[in-house]
Amino acid sequence: MLNFSNIMVRSLFGCLALLAPAMAGGQDTAAPQSPVAYASVSELNAMLAQLKQTTQSMQADLGKTRIDKWKTGASTKQQTLALVESIQRNLQSTLPDTIAQLDNSPEDLGSSFKLYRNLVVLYDYFGSVVESAGAFGPKDEFQSLSNDMTALETARRSFAERMQKLTVSKEDELTRLRAEIKTLSAAPPPPPKKIVVDDTEPPKKPVKKKVSKPKPPATTDAPPSAAPTP
Repeated sequence: MLNFSNIMVRSLFGCLALLAPAMAGGQDTAAPQSPVAYASVSELNAMLAQLKQTTQSMQADLGKTRIDKWKTGASTKQQTLALVESIQRNLQSTLPDTIAQLDNSPEDLGSSFKLYRNLVVLYDYFGSVVESAGAFGPKDEFQSLSNDMTALETARRSFAERMQKLTVSKEDELTRLRAEIKTLSAAPPPPPKKIVVDDTEPPKKPVKKKVSKPKPPATTDAPPSAAPTP
């Protein structure tokens, strides 16, 4: 698992390094991000629900562990108690905050890697406690902690696989964006539009004078002259 984790970390950082310039350069002109697929959200919700159940069981079992009764020296007991306190703080504060960030951005690579890295740290610390419990503690305490360890390992593997799929998806998206940018860069720019300004005034048409027609003489109806008297 250690080699697989190192491969995942290198792959993720490589993808983030490649994506950063493209995202920064296209921040103003890029289209709005498409909604996260329902299948991806459902997968993440199931994984987070299982993780929360595992962490609750871890806290309960750690609270029941009587390290002071273990058959070992005071130095080992103090070291184990310090590990348990660190694990409890992580489970009660750091991990819930990280889960909330990823819940708000289900396919964000930064939030995904932050949660995965936290699980790796928890797995290492908790593994030391389980190993000490198997060597110095009673069988029932070791069995409970060992079951929690198995569930934590399952959660870590699941998030590693999901992060790998997200990394491949982001790399494909980056390849597509690069191809589009290359196509746009190779296309010749459109020719500039010529604007013709015509500042010559058209000749004015001569104004035709209106010729007034003579009015016909006014006619008056004269009464007929009287006939001469004989």
